[in-house]
Amino acid sequence: MLTYLVRRSLLVVVTIWGVMTILFGLQHLSGDPTLLLLPSDATEEMRRTLLHQLGLDRSLPVQYLAFLGHTLTGNLGLSWKFNQPAFGIVASAFPATLELTGAALVLALAVAIPLGILAALHRDTWIDTMASSIAVLGQSMPVYWSGLLLILLFSTTLRLLPSMGAEGLAALILPAVTLGFNTMARIERITRASMLEVLGQDFIRTIRAKGMPEHLVLFRHGLRNAAVPIVSMVGLQLGGLLGGAVIIETVFAWPGVGRLAVNAVYARDFPLVHAACLVVTLTFCLVNMLVDVLCAGLNPQIRLE
Repeated sequence: MLTYLVRRSLLVVVTIWGVMTILFGLQHLSGDPTLLLLPSDATEEMRRTLLHQLGLDRSLPVQYLAFLGHTLTGNLGLSWKFNQPAFGIVASAFPATLELTGAALVLALAVAIPLGILAALHRDTWIDTMASSIAVLGQSMPVYWSGLLLILLFSTTLRLLPSMGAEGLAALILPAVTLGFNTMARIERITRASMLEVLGQDFIRTIRAKGMPEHLVLFRHGLRNAAVPIVSMVGLQLGGLLGGAVIIETVFAWPGVGRLAVNAVYARDFPLVHAACLVVTLTFCLVNMLVDVLCAGLNPQIRLE
């Protein structure tokens, strides 16, 4: 286990290095930030002074090494827009993103797993057709489009739920449902496929022949053996939830890291974009490491070493 954790930790470092390298290149392709930070009548001298203060007048290799150094130390500097520590701003917005993604994941699991089990038990019936139709709809509809439709129905027409902000539980419902719908569809499909594979194996028929109650067959032997691909899919979908949160937080004006990152990109606030990408990347890597360990616990045949 220790060897595995060391290897995965090194892989996390390599992953973060790759993401940060791509981010560094994209930032320098986005244009001159002084055009947004200075007034329109700023002189060339003022622009050169600001470039020097921001460290953007140095050569690219020097800027790149400084960029990596800030990533390793966590000292990402001050936000150019807010003049506050960039990491602190992202840290204050991160709980809102965790709340949204956590609620979306809980809703997705609460619907997807029972629906996938029902579809596997009633294969080629109307229940299976309904579950498959919901899964196809969830995977084919873009999150921003489904979000706009939910706003139009529940906020504009019925006036039941708020369409923006993060005040109270009611404001969480629409963005969480929108974000979790696509994830629910993917988990439902993998649950159905895994349960069909497990329930068709010989040991399940033997257990049923011995007279074990059906609910024990399903949950103690069926779902447990089908859980590894489901848990793996959940870990992969977390990245989709964090990525989709950028769109959903913008559509619903949710005060999380995604909306903060979008505004920082528009303002070319490089330290704030740097901090947001670093936090999201690190979270995704750690969750996937946890998922691998959990899969090994569910299936002893998986050897982490």
